[in-house]
Amino acid sequence: MNRDWPALAVSLALVGQPGSRFRIPTPALVVDLDALERNIARMAERARAAGVALRPHAKTHKSAFIAHRQLAAGAVGVCCAKLGEAEALAAEGVRGILITSPIVGAINATRAAALARIEPELTLALDHPAQVDAVADAASRAGVSLAIVVDVDVGLGRTGVASPADAVAVAERIAAAPSLRMRGVQGYGGHWQHRPGAEARLAAVSDGMVRLTAAIDALRAAGHPVDLVTGGGTGTVSADTSLAVFNELQTGSYIFMDLQYRRALGDDPDGGFEHSLFVQSQVISVNAPKWVTIDAGLKALSTEGPLPVPVGDRWSDYAFFGDEQGRLTRPADGAPVQLGERVGLIPPHCDPTVDRYDVMHLVRGDVLVEVVPIEAARRSQ
Repeated sequence: MNRDWPALAVSLALVGQPGSRFRIPTPALVVDLDALERNIARMAERARAAGVALRPHAKTHKSAFIAHRQLAAGAVGVCCAKLGEAEALAAEGVRGILITSPIVGAINATRAAALARIEPELTLALDHPAQVDAVADAASRAGVSLAIVVDVDVGLGRTGVASPADAVAVAERIAAAPSLRMRGVQGYGGHWQHRPGAEARLAAVSDGMVRLTAAIDALRAAGHPVDLVTGGGTGTVSADTSLAVFNELQTGSYIFMDLQYRRALGDDPDGGFEHSLFVQSQVISVNAPKWVTIDAGLKALSTEGPLPVPVGDRWSDYAFFGDEQGRLTRPADGAPVQLGERVGLIPPHCDPTVDRYDVMHLVRGDVLVEVVPIEAARRSQ
């Protein structure tokens, strides 16, 4: 781990030595390490029991520390949403990286080929012949071989080939490029992940798997290998494994379990993970009669989805109060509130909340264990 990283050094200097009871500068990203470890182990066991590989999505945590924990628990690699994330994590020794968003243009293709020199297991998801041509040319010039999966639209409409014929057209271009090798297909239904009710998610995934299976059948009929079938997410593990189309899962948010997932999944088996991610804030103004102000606002938490929820029974609600501040209704029992009082918040959406921070503070109970960098934060290119 890079201990010379400036933000990490500043945070450690302010906090004091790991192992002490923590009074960290706020707002701060805090991870309950015990809960995180239980979540990692639980998903690893679910994948083993179902006989599928696990390649967790690192867009959730963007952290080499957590990626290495997932690999040690049995993951075959990690997914990255963008090339920049993959570059940051590969520099920290993370291997088995699959970039799930298409690579477009000569500049990005050249970056991907350069990354393959560091990370020889790198796999790209592509959905258009022009992308294949650019990547093939860059890989050839760099003298590397790049693995490719064909991205298939399973109903989200965001990326992916629209038909089996389009999948075959992309695969034909891959087969014609000596610098590329075909690994299989990707199908991700992000629109299914927060759908309430296990049966509703199963029905939605079933429709998507019809589309994915049609593409797989067409590719195999045309003589193209489909060894890897990757996709899925935290909200659809039960459906993904019961339908048995995927042989690899890309679950991500299970490690943290934000409010969107908790409210959608409820007591379903897919929701059997613990909140491990929190934003710690503190009270900075107590002068208003009906509320107090804390130092965690729009810059501290993701704003899509439900409002953040304060931890514990003392506080009833939270509202954004500007870029830098949040508002908490005073306790119903009229109990006094002190300046500097700490308030933990459960984020609405873990991925963009993590992206706002440079470090995460790992704690066991109220003891600071370590402060680790978030190497891939804001690496959206």
